Amino acid sequence: MNDTTFDALANEHRRHLLVALLDETSQDAAVHADETVDAGALQTKHQIRTAMYHNHLPKLVDYGFIEWDMDTQEVVKGPDFGEIRPLLECIDEDTER
Repeated sequence: MNDTTFDALANEHRRHLLVALLDETSQDAAVHADETVDAGALQTKHQIRTAMYHNHLPKLVDYGFIEWDMDTQEVVKGPDFGEIRPLLECIDEDTER
């Protein structure tokens, strides 16, 4: 694991998206980016969607953890998703408790 792994997990919205992909059994199973947006008290869904589109999704693509279709907003596991999988499994187990 390297710094990009921890940077990818540093934001709650990126974590939600990556954990949602973890739950998809097929490598090419898609998650719609908007489905993972959970607006908090301080941010509106519009603000979060904008941040996802301009910041978080491109960052995860650059890291190789996801592939993102900008037209359909569908996200699938990227070629380096396996690098982050062990940490996502720990996060997923912790949230199920």
